[in-house]
Formats: sequence, C-alpha cells, structure tokens
Amino acid sequence: MKVSILSIILAGILLLSVNSGQAESAQRNGFSIEDPLVPLEDILSGGPPRDGIPSIDSPKFVSAAEVDWLFSNSRVLGLEINGVVRAYPLAILNWHEIVNDTVGGVQLAITYCHLCGTGMAFRRDFKGTVTTLGVSGLLYNSDLLLYDRQSESLWSQVMGQAVSGPRKGEKLIPVPIEHTTWEDWKKQHPQTKVLSRETGYSRNYARSPYGDYDENGDIYFSLSFRSSQYHPKERVIGIEVNGNFKAYPFAELSQIKSPLEDTFAGQKLTIEFNLETRNGIIRGPDGEVLPSVNAFWFTWYAFHPETEIFPENN
Repeated sequence: MKVSILSIILAGILLLSVNSGQAESAQRNGFSIEDPLVPLEDILSGGPPRDGIPSIDSPKFVSAAEVDWLFSNSRVLGLEINGVVRAYPLAILNWHEIVNDTVGGVQLAITYCHLCGTGMAFRRDFKGTVTTLGVSGLLYNSDLLLYDRQSESLWSQVMGQAVSGPRKGEKLIPVPIEHTTWEDWKKQHPQTKVLSRETGYSRNYARSPYGDYDENGDIYFSLSFRSSQYHPKERVIGIEVNGNFKAYPFAELSQIKSPLEDTFAGQKLTIEFNLETRNGIIRGPDGEVLPSVNAFWFTWYAFHPETEIFPENN
C-alpha cells in the first residue's frame, strides 16, 4: 500500500494531539534535545522518523537535452558555482528534501521544505570538516530541522542555525540559489545539468505527495507568529542584512517593473524579479548575488515578525 508524505504528516498531528497531555520528552526521533535555542514544546514531529525521508547522498545528473519528464512550468532550484550549473527539480526534492552534493569543488547541501516553500543551499564543511545533512523528521515553525551526521546537531533550515546539539548556536554558510521554472532556468543556462530520477529509491516522481498544498490556505503545524496581511502562501523574497530582515512580496512587486533599486539597513540592493516565474534574486552594491530566500509569507513572518515589508508604507 502506498502512503503519501501528507498522510504521514496528518498521522503525526493526530499523535501529537493524543500525547498533548503527557509530559514533554527531550528525546525525539532519536535526538537528545537539551536547552534548545527555540522552545522545546515547539519542536514537533512531522510524522516520518529520522531519515524516513531519505536524503540523496550520491546524486546523479543528466544533461538538459536528456530530460523529457519536466514541463515548462515545473519548479526547480538552480545554482551556478565556479562555472558548474545544476538544477534540482522539486518533483524529486518533494520526496527527499536534501541533496548532499559537490558543485564546482564546493561541498553543499541543497535543501527544500515543501511545507514552507523554502529552497536553500548551504555549505556543509564545518571548520575544515565535511559532513552530510539528513532529514530529522522534526519541525520548527512548520520548517524542516536538518541534522548533521557528524555531530547530530539539529539545524533550522530557515534560521540556518543549529538549535540544539554540540554545534548549537553555530550558523550555516548560505549559498545563493534560484527558485524558478524549468523553462526559465534552461533558457538562462542551456548547459545545465539536472538531478536524475535515478536516486536509488523507488518513488513516484511524477506525483506530488502534497496535492494542492501550495495554493490552499492550510498550515498543518503551530507557528510562533502569524499574520493575515497576505495569503499564507503568497511568495516573498526575504533577505537579512546585518541582523535586519525585509520581505518583498510578489503581490507588491507586481505593481512595479524589474529591477527594483532599494536601500535597506544602510546597504544598496537591486532586486531582479520575474512575476511570471515567481523567481527573484537580490544583488549587493557591487553586483554580487546575495543569499536570499523565496518563501511562503507565513513562513517568513513566523521566523521574522519584526520584518520590514516592501513598500515601506506596509
């Protein structure tokens, strides 16, 4: 019998409601959680056990010409490092959430949380030691908690920070990544390589395990903060500058033309966006692409309730 990830999530919610009256335990999914940076009661089981959603640790790639199973509007995460260009289809990431890869000589973890709509890339070398990241099966603010297999520390994807374990408080180094359509990425980078469906696992990559989650207003897990200013699944481009946070909702960007010149936290920014593909990047004063996150509005606000919002009269 095939069981979808969504049904496992819903089963996890039911289990939480049954156990809500019991004493909290610091042992979850095999992780010992002590004095975390976030409230212990807000670290929830998403349903699957540790590594129940398996990361891809030996990824294979094919050329764009070999891909006949992606549609023009299929979503991908794309990046380019040292002349090496890669695309990671969400159709695969929905089932695996993490790809441990090496791109242009840089050891990376490509991460995706469908519940939050967040695709983010991080370096996975810690002070000269390389590790791999796995799916803990735990969530905070509906966002996946990664774990590094060397120290078994738990890391919040959106925070990019270890919230418990030996590396608690340490930050991951983010790497810019684009969240766009297959047609858009292939047009920009015809030489791109694409993550192969030969993952070593038997999954139906032609079917999303989340149904219409991207469009409906459902949020399955508790959040630290909520805002009804936009639809929960409205996409925003979020950025951090010197400890300050700002969101650029596509609902607002649709009123202007790209690129947008802005100054935030004393830094000049250029926001380049594509309304059709819901893709955007942010450049710094020297033209360099800065790490940013393409996320659902509810996600960005849950982590950053103090966020500024474009335009400023919001």
